[in-house]
Amino acid sequence: MFKSFWFERAAHPDQMEKLLTGKCSREVLFGILVSFCLCFALLCLHNSTSLGFSNWVNILGNSHVHHIFDSCSGRYIYVYDDLPAKFNYDLLRNCKSLTSGSTSDSGDKKNMCPYLVNMGLGPEIESSKGVLANKSWFTTNPYLLEVIFHNRMKQYECLTNISTLASAIYVPYYTGLDASLHLWDTNLTVRDSSGKDLVKWLSGKPEWKTMWGRDHFMVTGRTSWDFRRTNDNAEWPWGSGLRFLPESKNMSMLSVEGSLWKNDFAIPYPTNFHPAKDSEIIQWQNRMRYLERPYLFSFIGAPRPGLEKSIRGELIDQCRASSTCKFVNCGAEGINCNNPVTVMKVFQSSVYCLQPPGDSHTRRSAFDSMLAGCIPVFFHPGSAYNQYLWHLPKNHSRYSVFIPAKNVSDLKEVSIEKLLLGISKEKQLAMRKKVIKLIPKLVYADPRSRLGTEDAFDFAVMGILERIENVRQLIREGKDPSIGFADEDSLKYTFPETLE
Repeated sequence: MFKSFWFERAAHPDQMEKLLTGKCSREVLFGILVSFCLCFALLCLHNSTSLGFSNWVNILGNSHVHHIFDSCSGRYIYVYDDLPAKFNYDLLRNCKSLTSGSTSDSGDKKNMCPYLVNMGLGPEIESSKGVLANKSWFTTNPYLLEVIFHNRMKQYECLTNISTLASAIYVPYYTGLDASLHLWDTNLTVRDSSGKDLVKWLSGKPEWKTMWGRDHFMVTGRTSWDFRRTNDNAEWPWGSGLRFLPESKNMSMLSVEGSLWKNDFAIPYPTNFHPAKDSEIIQWQNRMRYLERPYLFSFIGAPRPGLEKSIRGELIDQCRASSTCKFVNCGAEGINCNNPVTVMKVFQSSVYCLQPPGDSHTRRSAFDSMLAGCIPVFFHPGSAYNQYLWHLPKNHSRYSVFIPAKNVSDLKEVSIEKLLLGISKEKQLAMRKKVIKLIPKLVYADPRSRLGTEDAFDFAVMGILERIENVRQLIREGKDPSIGFADEDSLKYTFPETLE
């Protein structure tokens, strides 16, 4: 049969030509495609010799080899949507039990519910008396950063339901809200129980075993110190021991203030401005550029008479003695510094804004002042320079003034007014220009919208992805990723020997 078919084809040249242009042409195209795939495979094999065969195998096994045109390659994030509700949503349902302040859970401080509206942004500010520009201003409680971040993550463009594709794994644990339930509890076992339950749950998940948690991160609206209780035998041991649990040490935490440990990273405090459009950011920046600023410098805050090393008293004295300084005493009766209008009005009227340490090294006020185009004046490197590495320029002299003051005596011979007056007009304008340019990186956009402009959330995500990729690279190189991952950096808050 085969023979007769061959002779039939040979006897009819016209039919032969049709076959060649039809069936055979498809076979030729298929052959070309196969050849191309083989060439590509050989090219990959050739590259593997330069990388080292073991490295190549690791990269392939890593599940991070995506399609060449995949814009999310290296950016995928997996979220534990199955995290038990007691670690997040149940806390919101019981918001009346959550403290909205930083001192105790008594009195009118005990109720977070009013601040949970608008996806955690808080109540919209109805009337700002012309101080604020548009409707994207809210009374935002900074402790709700973890809720705002989670809601922003839900809109992240590179989420994946396949954990093996993920470059990072986000744990939507409302760490700070949970901690606030028991921070003042004298029973340390009760204070630490929730954190232990969390790491037990995480360590039982298959995703944990990929990198033993080193690709996991969580976010909190409190300082990292609130989760690093160092002395259980102290008269009043502060905080929980969450970050000293073995599993937690393998994770990274993003918080409004980092600690001395290298697995804690600082991201900006949430301000009250949450733009829903790119145009709102541009309009605000333009407005800050052309404001009249009658005060040379200002300070908004309360005295700290109970803190022996606090420099606030000296700053307040110098401000009150100067005709070019505006002081707002947040501890005075009738003064509400939680009102964004009160704060922003003063900052918008000031060239420089004093930002000494508060209860800890950092202050939300620093971000409020920069949002107002006011040049921050820092007195401690831990207030900004060694904290917000993903959001602020490394060269801090481009956007701020640094007056080193370890204690009050360092300021006795310093006239802040004379020092600021000694800065040239050109330098002053350059710093303000840089501060205003930084604004998009320092605000969290409204989670209900999606901007083209990268905001504080975007830079935090880029930062943690880079951090985890660096750890993954160590693994590829056959190195121990635990070395240095969670070490203490005793030099983090060291004052520089010379100023820039």
